[in-house]
Amino acid sequence: MEESGIYQLQYGDQLTSAFRIGEKIFADVWQPTLDYFFPVQMDHMRVREAYRVWHGLSHMDDALQAPPNYEHFDLFAHDENLDTKFKPFEHIPGLNYGGWYDAGDFDIRTQSQYQAVLGLVLAYEEFGINRDNTTVSQEKKYTEINRPDGKNDLLQQIEHGTLALIAQHRAIGHAIPGIVEAHLYQYPHLGDGSTKTDNLIYNAKMDPHAASRKVGKMYNPSTVDPTPLEDVMPEDGRYSGRFDDRWAFTSNTTALNYGSAAALAAASRALRGHNDALADECLVTAQKVWQFEAGRKPNTFFFGNTTGGKLEDEKLKAAVQLLLSTRDSRYSTAVKELLPDIKERFWGENVAMLVLARPFMDEAFNGELRELAENHLLKVGDIEQENPYGVPITRGSWAGNSAVMGFGIGNYWLHKAFPDLIDVELVYRSLNYLFGTHPDSNYSFVSGVGARSQTNAYGNNRADFSFIPGGVVPGVLVLAPDYPENKSDWPFFWGQNEYVIPMGSAYIFLTHAAEKLLSR
Repeated sequence: MEESGIYQLQYGDQLTSAFRIGEKIFADVWQPTLDYFFPVQMDHMRVREAYRVWHGLSHMDDALQAPPNYEHFDLFAHDENLDTKFKPFEHIPGLNYGGWYDAGDFDIRTQSQYQAVLGLVLAYEEFGINRDNTTVSQEKKYTEINRPDGKNDLLQQIEHGTLALIAQHRAIGHAIPGIVEAHLYQYPHLGDGSTKTDNLIYNAKMDPHAASRKVGKMYNPSTVDPTPLEDVMPEDGRYSGRFDDRWAFTSNTTALNYGSAAALAAASRALRGHNDALADECLVTAQKVWQFEAGRKPNTFFFGNTTGGKLEDEKLKAAVQLLLSTRDSRYSTAVKELLPDIKERFWGENVAMLVLARPFMDEAFNGELRELAENHLLKVGDIEQENPYGVPITRGSWAGNSAVMGFGIGNYWLHKAFPDLIDVELVYRSLNYLFGTHPDSNYSFVSGVGARSQTNAYGNNRADFSFIPGGVVPGVLVLAPDYPENKSDWPFFWGQNEYVIPMGSAYIFLTHAAEKLLSR
């Protein structure tokens, strides 16, 4: 086909849905993710679209200190150390702004937050994304979809995620695993996030059925010198005796600190000119984290997927992002020292970080990086032998679209570094898989994008058997021993159909990468 237009294919009695052929085929497929998915996921905000309110102002009573020596649900836990000055179930002021709902549920998982922020920053810097379709007001804690406000939506989303990360450093002094529902009945809550709590700070001395009392002041999280923490209250400034507030798990792990510092250092560049005061604070905080971790024995407390990724990987991200933000040679030295530990995990974010550091490194480093890229091609050959789609289809309890997109994004960075070695097809095939070239069905795994897409998904509106436009589902789960499945008509299988925010940022990057390569 050489002429742009809308086409269908027919073979026998099989007729495809209508599809588009054109030069700018990927130019707008990312827009629902930025226009809808990320705004709908915004916590501590009221989110509206014309006559529809996606959700009200939520979790303004964040958060209570979780207790020690306790294993909670959803992989949150504490050992004997809380690593804060707060007593169990004492209110921690200053955590009630910024951040996104982690997934179809409503917790603030820090590792997801900093992955999403870093992914959005890299997309902004690499492709110069500038779109204004949404109104965001941190002062009014209000978001309105399909109403431009004269500001770059991508920067406003970066700012919103960054505010959640910086809040932890402001209130506690370090990154924390996150904030999660206190009670199991709240965890599978279906519907509006603002109805999970009363939005009033818990006061154990009050009768849970008594009237609340007004105290405190309004708080603007965008300022560097906020209201003193003891005066920080929800927007309506009230207490209640209802024990429904979310809990903050506060372990001071080294991996989380590095991961958070990486996102803050990256955000300091993107936010320059948009919110200079916050940009300055982010860079200073990231540098302080690096100094702090350099001066102590690493805290390697680990539990599930809430206490940070592998320590060396998180440290690499922090070193590279601080290097890009400061040009300080101590960070390039750290990257060089980390390379031997990273070689065995040459995929995903590690690939991007090493390629981004490349202009600041010596010839020996670049030679090693090329060798890693050559070895990567051998592993691609193994993947091509395993399945006809040529992408890594993982076999865990969570389906593999994150790995598929990471594969394509990593190949984009490698192609940029070594165009003679890495073919652009290795980028396109990840997006082709996502849009329908995969086992079990030919549905697009991006809700609302494609002729047929996943429109029964595990978002916070799953009880309506509905979807959030632009959300990306995990996709095909391989059931033992080798059966690929995706229940496209049943939204309650989280391992196949739950949206998570890092996949949203990865999708925005991957679609722009493909469009850029095609536009050449």
